[in-house]
Amino acid sequence: MKLITRTQAILARRSVLWTLVIRDLRVRYSRSVLGYLWTILDPLLMSSVYFVVFVFILKRNNLGHEPYFMFLVIGLLSWQWFSGCLTDTSRALIQESKLVRSTNLPREMWVLRVVLSKGIEYLLSLPVLVFFSIVYLVKGQLHVNWWVLLFPLAIVLQAVALTGIGLILAPVTALVTDTQRVVRIATRVMFYATPVVYAGHLVPAPYDKVTWLNPLAGILEIMRAGLFRHDRFPILWGAIGTSVVVSFALLVAGFAVFSRLERAVLKEI
Repeated sequence: MKLITRTQAILARRSVLWTLVIRDLRVRYSRSVLGYLWTILDPLLMSSVYFVVFVFILKRNNLGHEPYFMFLVIGLLSWQWFSGCLTDTSRALIQESKLVRSTNLPREMWVLRVVLSKGIEYLLSLPVLVFFSIVYLVKGQLHVNWWVLLFPLAIVLQAVALTGIGLILAPVTALVTDTQRVVRIATRVMFYATPVVYAGHLVPAPYDKVTWLNPLAGILEIMRAGLFRHDRFPILWGAIGTSVVVSFALLVAGFAVFSRLERAVLKEI
């Protein structure tokens, strides 16, 4: 019941939430010379670096679906949203401590604004994916199938997971500031423990089941399934199912943790 009540309160203030999201985006882009271009250049440059390292230097051509560059772009775009949210939601309440204390807004909104603003950045970076999809499709190297229709659902699922994680990290970090350092280290480790630059099939049993607990594993599986053939790397249904369950479990747990720690956080900040 409390989850429903909190959700209703947030929906009642959705116009304020949207204003906060727009403010974040304007501040972020106004401080940069290239502005929006960084949203495109960042994943594009990183994809190029990993492509050169793995394909030309290490001579590894079996890490993921072909074309491997497309495989990388999908993974790195999603990871950029994921890692950015982990970092920013962990300090969401600390950075806006005065507003958190002085306004009567549902305090979960300070976490949601980060997830949504980062999510909009992700959507703004999708032209990179669309462009290379068209290029490889014309070259006959992509296999577009009905799974591509589930791409928007994968985006929603990632937003759900990130909201849950953020609602846990934000109050915990406000009470234990060392959590920020732990998050930074954990994010670096998670990059290599997540099938971003390699296919999930390459993780040997029983460790593959452990990686499924990371909701991004199944989310990436959905995102990639619509653009590649499934003969070399069949769809990991277990990873997808686990991601759905874990994502919504994180959301419920996030609201519960946030509600329980809210009073202590207000005293601390």
